[in-house]
Order: sequence, then structure tokens, then C-alpha cells
Amino acid sequence: MVIKTITQTLGHQIADVTHGVTGLFSAPVIRLGVTGLSRAGKTVFITSLVANLLERGRMPGLEAARMGRIEAAYLQPQPDDTVPRFDFENHLSALTGAAPHWPESTRAVSELRVSFRVRPGGLLAGLTGPRIVHLDIVDYPGEWLLDLGLLAQDYQTWSRAALARAATRPEAAGYVQLVAQARPDAPQDEPQLAALAKAWAAYLRAAQEAGFADCTPGRFLLPGDLEGSPALTFAPLPPGPAPRGSLARECERRFEAYKAQVVKPFFRAHFARIDRQVVLVDVLEAIHRGPEAMADLRQAMAAILAAFRPGRTGFLAGVMGQKRVDKILFAATKADHLHHSQHDRLAAIMGALVNDARRRADFAGARTHAMALAALRSTVEESREIDGVMRDLVRGTLLETGAQVALHPGDLPQDPGQILAATQGGAPQWVSGDYAVMRFAPVAGTLRAGDGPPHIRLDRAAEFLLGDRM
Repeated sequence: MVIKTITQTLGHQIADVTHGVTGLFSAPVIRLGVTGLSRAGKTVFITSLVANLLERGRMPGLEAARMGRIEAAYLQPQPDDTVPRFDFENHLSALTGAAPHWPESTRAVSELRVSFRVRPGGLLAGLTGPRIVHLDIVDYPGEWLLDLGLLAQDYQTWSRAALARAATRPEAAGYVQLVAQARPDAPQDEPQLAALAKAWAAYLRAAQEAGFADCTPGRFLLPGDLEGSPALTFAPLPPGPAPRGSLARECERRFEAYKAQVVKPFFRAHFARIDRQVVLVDVLEAIHRGPEAMADLRQAMAAILAAFRPGRTGFLAGVMGQKRVDKILFAATKADHLHHSQHDRLAAIMGALVNDARRRADFAGARTHAMALAALRSTVEESREIDGVMRDLVRGTLLETGAQVALHPGDLPQDPGQILAATQGGAPQWVSGDYAVMRFAPVAGTLRAGDGPPHIRLDRAAEFLLGDRM
């Protein structure tokens, strides 16, 4: 058994070395992870990014495109034959067709490969011909992303924190009542376990709908083929004795099985292979929901970002197959919901929200950047005099009613510390008033030849993430 284990380990290491050495003499690959919590706009971001890389008329901020050094860009089958292909064509049709609509949220892992023929610049321009660069984009449900924070927790730690949050939320009233009747030290009872898990999943769905971010385990929200399995049939219980065969001991066992058999394989197969990372956050929605939702988002982001492996990968480490994220972009999405005069403030709030994670990444040698963007612009800007005061507005089509509206959602504070102070102090609402958020529909229109969909700063995001490899 020991010899077999050693042989298998050596075999994996040799395969990693072979893969690394082969990679040195093949076309370079940029593996880009697009992450973010539910409804942050991952599907729209990937669709618009790919469309604008294929048709680069709206990408002046991408230096290689502006200089004309990208001679061609085209889609190819992704290298992972067991992973579904990102449905780019249907998503693009949904966003830019005659009756545009937002595509469905991500429900499973998918990938897409975009390949470029790039002419070198600088001193190499006259010495070598064009080279091929591959971009592999990985998309997966935001609900699963939250589970990365569970890897550093045991069952008791997770239960205490989860129950503490649930106690303050009306969405958890049903579960709180049910768990109060349970005895953690009682013998395991499968129907009771199933009832507790079902009630916990119902609470998580209600909490997510209410705008809360930290809703774990994430697979309870999107179970897929794991629905009904023991790995998804547990729930948090209050502290107390947990003898062998008890309800609490079985919940603990299944929690550990969930981490070992669901979360860790996903991390190894997809997350740990990323070398560039985009973290998308719907900051405006969290602000709209109030300080409690913003504080919850901040805690969730801290747990997620702790799972990253930032830092530069050296030559030998690259050959041995050890990859680390060397660039991380923190992006506040839906910037088109604000007038451009507010974008710097939105970016500053995004930066402050993930400041601790940025410091850790910078210290490890990774480059980080925070910005506000809109992968697909759905509004136009205008200014009007209202009650004798000129107001900067955004105008678009409301998603729910189809009505055209122009609105001023409120001024974000110049100092992002005002937002964070309110979240840390447990304030029930913002001191300076509410911040309105409307949901706009994508704009109907025909794309011109050579142009991708309209956006805000998507070209600058691409330059930060890809420019040095082009």
C-alpha cells in the first residue's frame, strides 16, 4: 500500500514536470478565473469581454489592440474535454439581439478558449514573427465560491458563526424555531437531519434573495446532481456534547465530507490552476440594502479572498506545475447605473472593501487593482435642472416595467471610510440617506462590424489582466 502510494505520487509529480516543461516550448496560456458572488455579472462580463476581444473597435485601452499588434482573435475548443463550453454565442445573442435580455446565471463550471495571433512589439518586432497566445476563461457559480472560506473552518466554528448570523435575520425564523427543538446529543435520526437541512437551505435562499452574501454551504443553493446526498444533508447545531452516533456528530462528519469531497476537488481542479483573477462585486446592490448587507458582503469577501494563492511564480515553480495568482482585479460592476462623476468614488469603496486582501496579495508579490466598470452599458448620461439644481442623471429602460426613466441614485461619499464605519458600527441605515438602485434592461441595437458591445472600462480591465502577455 505504501509503495503504491509513493508510485502514484511520483507519477503525478513526473506528469506535472512534463506538463511544465512542455509548456515552455508551446504557445503561452493565460488562465483567467472570473469569480464573484451571485448576480455580480460574471456571465455578462465574460460574454462582453470575449466579444470585445474578437471585435476590438471599442478596446482602445488594450495597448496591443490600439497598436494593431493583435492580427487575429478566434475561438477554439477549450483544453479540458470534461468541462462544458461556456455558451458564448447564445449569451451574446441574448444581450445584443432584437429583444435583448440578461442571460441566465451560471449554474455549472464552464470554460472558453480565445486564441490570439499577436505581432511582437519593441526590440523583438523585427526579429520574430507573430506568436499565438491562448486565453482560457473559467466560469463557475458564485454560490460555490463562498465554500472556499469553509476550508479553514471546523464544524463547530462554522456552526457558531452561521447560527449567530441567522439569529439576527427574519429569513431564518423557521430554522431557528426548528433547531431550538433539536437535541444535538440525541441519536442520529435521518428524517430529522433531512428536515433540518431542508429548512437551512430554505433560509439560505431567502437570505440570498434579501441581499445577504454569506450563505454557506453554497451547494445548498445550487446542488446539481448532489441534491439529496448525505454530503448535502447536514445543518448547523448549537454547541454541546456530541457523543458517537449523535445528531451533532453525524452533522460534523458530513460537514467534513462536504469539504473533502465537494469543496477541495473543485478548488484543486479549477481554482488552484488560475494565474489571473477577476473578482466581480455588486457593490451598489449591497449599499442599497444597507449597512448590514454591506458588512455581510465584506466578511464574505474576506473569507473568499483568503483562499487565493497570490504571488509570482518563479521559473522552477512553473516547471513543477505550481501556479499562483500574479494579478487580481477587484471590479465593482454595474458602473453604468451611476453618472461617470461617481465612478471614482465607487472604485474607492471597492478598494476599501477588499483592502486587507489587497495588502496580503501585494506583499506576496501579486499586482492588484480596483476599478469600477460595466461589462455591458445599459444607460446613457444626461444632466437636468431639478428644483433649481443641476443633477447628473442616468437614463435607461427599467427591467420590470419597460419604462424609460432618468434618475439620480444618490451621491456616494467621497471618503469610503464613511461606508465602512457604518458597517463596523452596526448602524441600521446610512447616516446620509438611502442609495437607490434600479435594474435596467440591456439596450436594443445592432452592433457595427468591428465593434463589440458597449461597455465602461472593460478595455482597461483587459489591459491590466492581459496586456503584459500580449
